[in-house]
Amino acid sequence: PSPSSSSSTNNTTTATMSSPSSGGGKGTAGRKPMKYVLVSGGVISGIGKGVIASSVGVILKSIGMVVTSIKIDPYLNIDAGTFSPYEHGEVFVLDDGGEVDLDLGNYERFLDITLHRDNNITTGKIYTSVIERERRGDYLGKTVQVVPHITDAIQDWIERVAHLPTDSTGTVQPEICVIELGGTVGDIESAPFVEALRQFQFRVGSENFVQLHVSLVPMVGATNEQKTKPTQHSVRELRGLGLNPDFIVCRSKKQLEESVKQKVSNFCHVPPEQVLTVHDCTSIYRVPLLLEQQNIVPLFEKRLGISVQPTSSSSSGGGGGGGGSASLPRVGGRGTLLAKWLNLAERFDRAFEPVKIVVVGKYTGMSDSYASLIKSLQHAALAVGKKLILEWIEADDLEPDRKKEDPVKFHEAWQRLCSAGGILVPGGFGTRGIEGKIEAAAWARKMNIPYLGICLGLQIAVIEFARNELGWKGANSVEVDKDTPHPVVVFMPEGSKTHLGGTMRLGKRRTVWKDPDCLTRKLYKGVDFVEERHRHRYEVNPEIVPQLEAKGMKFVGQDVEGERMEIMEIPGHKFFIAVQYHPEYLTRPLKPSPPFLGLILAASNMLDQYVNKSLSLSRWASQEELPSFSLDIQDADV
Repeated sequence: PSPSSSSSTNNTTTATMSSPSSGGGKGTAGRKPMKYVLVSGGVISGIGKGVIASSVGVILKSIGMVVTSIKIDPYLNIDAGTFSPYEHGEVFVLDDGGEVDLDLGNYERFLDITLHRDNNITTGKIYTSVIERERRGDYLGKTVQVVPHITDAIQDWIERVAHLPTDSTGTVQPEICVIELGGTVGDIESAPFVEALRQFQFRVGSENFVQLHVSLVPMVGATNEQKTKPTQHSVRELRGLGLNPDFIVCRSKKQLEESVKQKVSNFCHVPPEQVLTVHDCTSIYRVPLLLEQQNIVPLFEKRLGISVQPTSSSSSGGGGGGGGSASLPRVGGRGTLLAKWLNLAERFDRAFEPVKIVVVGKYTGMSDSYASLIKSLQHAALAVGKKLILEWIEADDLEPDRKKEDPVKFHEAWQRLCSAGGILVPGGFGTRGIEGKIEAAAWARKMNIPYLGICLGLQIAVIEFARNELGWKGANSVEVDKDTPHPVVVFMPEGSKTHLGGTMRLGKRRTVWKDPDCLTRKLYKGVDFVEERHRHRYEVNPEIVPQLEAKGMKFVGQDVEGERMEIMEIPGHKFFIAVQYHPEYLTRPLKPSPPFLGLILAASNMLDQYVNKSLSLSRWASQEELPSFSLDIQDADV
């Protein structure tokens, strides 16, 4: 059974819903019916469903609704934890330790909410739960089949998770759930989910269910003519499976021509005003504005029976980490939240002064491998008013062996490293590229270049320091060299060496300050402790910490037991900070992660001003700085 609704949610929301209908899933006494928005995709994968689903959530949140999100991934894996970054991009980690698809990171960042592992549904999870029930005898000897048992399990899962609170207090029940169906319509592995969602629209009632179908409108030929045939076929296949999209979101390079929009409407059986265009924009921050400009709010009002009540009262806004669905002030006829997004988008477009950060990684061939890291750097750069210039170096290109194999690539990599305003070494697994990362850490430390190490980046910095400052030849991590004479990084005692999935130190953990006057604490605005998300199997050997600190490396943050080293600094350096946790998972567009902000500030020669409180970065986000809200669609063209 789903949790009961919070009374405060029902009393304060600015989006009032129609009366609950009778019947299963359509609302019960004392609780308004949950609304569902399904986002599916056709023609090709990677079309931008995640950003569009997140943008729809932002628009709904801006009118005062409490929003949650679910991502459906049709693969057989239980979760994303064992994926290579080259498969689906980064593995995003949640507060509860769930290892999920990177799209949940988009949802959290856009909506400022805290999701749970069950907000990511996979075929593996569904089949495992059904098989476990069959083994317990829950089906009373019946033949267990895809229909109805698998499809019912999918529907039950969606309905249960949709009611889980996602605000910072964990008490405010969502009012609307945005569901993204991963993959492409017609994929064989997604068939049970499509059938389940076909049934689900009747289970919850058509007045509580709306679907957006995202499709590609390619431009071909010398005239760059926009072609609608792929979209027509995609919608025809979707309708053949029993789902009739209410909105068709057309992805294209340029704004959809009116004649093309009319053609999509005619052949796909939707009104012209419900054919939306999302063309290439200067940044993803413009996508919610682009959808809002096409009057999607009145269309949602009509389709879902919600009524947006204009108000001039001020509030922090509902549906997110602020906790609550209180009335939102209106700015120029639209919500304060969207006005802040417009401010953010314009700051992105108008940032001209560059700050160059070099990332020395192991999976640089696919940018999605570092999706949250990129967003963290962008958010920090926006807060400082800088244009982020991101350079990538494959770690093993810095190693001496590369100089023999490919001297051109070796020298190009070192040239990029030497030109860095700041160096970032992110997390990773395995032995490849370790020596190259050590070279990068050594260069940053010796040349006084701002350095931020994350997870493996902390361990790398410790290895480098032990070798070059303590003179421990062969010092290494036991992950790389099991027989190292100086194991400065060791395997966690509670870790599993036989099972890889879900066996790391995962989720939100508390870090307490060993040095209350350290730079990192100042970046976190002097809080008593830090709670960040973790994902690692190896850690700094606590037995060698005294020797490291005697030479000048300070571990200023530890876990609550004082056994694990969480934050490291080198005093006297321009900026040399490394953390065992992953701060990139909690960054927000309007609230950048402190370690990334510190790196950008140091690379921009603004860190001292910020620490001394002679530089304020929050003034631009205040309500007094909000512009009047007016946006021509053409403004968002590339």
